[in-house]
Amino acid sequence: MSTASTATGELADVLSRYEVVLGLEVHVELGTRTKMFCSCPTVFGAEPNTQICPVCLGLPGALPVVNAVGVESAIRIGLALDCSIAEWCRFARKNYFYPDMPKNFQTSQYDEPICFDGALDVDVDGKTVRIGIERAHMEEDTGKSTHVGGATGRIHGATHSLVDFNRAGIPLVEIVTKPIVGTGADAPAVARAYVAAIRDIVRALGVSDARMDQGSVRADVNVSLMPIGASEFGTRTETKNVNSLRSVERTVRYEMVRQAQILDDGGVIVQETRHFNEATGETVGGRTKETATDYRYFPEPDLVPVAPDPAWVAELRAALPELPAAKRTRLRAEWGLSELDMQAIDNAGAFELIEATVAAGAGPESARKWWLGELSRHANEAGVELSELSVTPAHVAELQSLVDGGRLNDKLARGVLAGVLAGEGTPTEVMTARGVEVVSDTGALTTAVDEAIAANPDVAEKVRSGKVAAAGVLVGAVMKTTRGQADAKTVRELILGRLGVQ
Repeated sequence: MSTASTATGELADVLSRYEVVLGLEVHVELGTRTKMFCSCPTVFGAEPNTQICPVCLGLPGALPVVNAVGVESAIRIGLALDCSIAEWCRFARKNYFYPDMPKNFQTSQYDEPICFDGALDVDVDGKTVRIGIERAHMEEDTGKSTHVGGATGRIHGATHSLVDFNRAGIPLVEIVTKPIVGTGADAPAVARAYVAAIRDIVRALGVSDARMDQGSVRADVNVSLMPIGASEFGTRTETKNVNSLRSVERTVRYEMVRQAQILDDGGVIVQETRHFNEATGETVGGRTKETATDYRYFPEPDLVPVAPDPAWVAELRAALPELPAAKRTRLRAEWGLSELDMQAIDNAGAFELIEATVAAGAGPESARKWWLGELSRHANEAGVELSELSVTPAHVAELQSLVDGGRLNDKLARGVLAGVLAGEGTPTEVMTARGVEVVSDTGALTTAVDEAIAANPDVAEKVRSGKVAAAGVLVGAVMKTTRGQADAKTVRELILGRLGVQ
């Protein structure tokens, strides 16, 4: 199935017969200094298997100890998601074999999570969708397998696999939604908006760097279809570890169409894990999905229960920072933008980028212009998120400062921006290296103005006779001569002065 199969028209055809049900499980890697149950460091990118110990390797006799900061971070996430906080909860062992899980079980939470029964509102095209939160529970991450020798980077076709246990034991909070129904054609956008909102919340709380490209936030995307009018949900698939907002949206679109085609042909949906292929926009089958009973959960005997003091929870609630939804409302008023403007910003995933650009010194309107205009065009052409471009808010603010200072005009600034994106340096460095600074010195421009007047005597006469608008032709001639580097306002003033027109 090609990515073209997820076009809006085909999606509408699916929705004429089926209702989509979503479920999203977002894994947030906490930014603690040490792992969840041991004192090993959590530095990203360290040499393989250098941040390990008997505890996170599950060696006999090694006993875990709960990371207090991890518990606090989980509670703060739950409070931000309007969850109830358990007065008593405990860890459980989730038993299954996987090569990158050294203990052959994952220390997680099962029927007694630390946070439960919350909700999060997301805005999609002017509509507010309330998403119920079933639970947010604590657990540990697994190691990482690298499959070598194949064309896809997956185990199929690989000659051998390498396992790095540095990530094993990193603290995670898994946030699980209740079934999301009734979103219709907005389902892909709702999924994207929800994961974006979770990312923004944990970043605002300071509990994670929320780097989706590094796996700090990743989503398992559950999709099922049921015939319109049916009362029972269809069989779901779970696409694992989707690590970009764009991919979350594409996963939902693809699965909706794929499942509809199978059902229309009289087939059945297999409950399985799947993987999203960034290059093709398709999901591919993984392993048959287990149920909770297959994991043989039982209480973790080596860890005491966690019983947060209600007074402490109240202190954490009172100390929560301004959350993204409240900040969005405040900044919309400060920036003087309409709700439609804010929708465009949200749809482009540009809110935080614009906020950072304004903080770096640019005006809100200028920041919005660059991110929603030229930079969005580059991102679309490259098929990436705005945040993945090799340009920073500080670069954009610097570029606008050069425009405001008269050193660049908009046309030259677009060229300089392309240089920044190409890795040529900062805006000032690119401008200097390319020699494209605006020429506003009247002495340097006088010759070009005189040449333009001499080459266009008829136009010059029209200007002298009062048809001032005709001066635009002469301005254009000077701009051509100076390769667009002249200051147009200065050139116009020089032309009118030379022709005796006030």
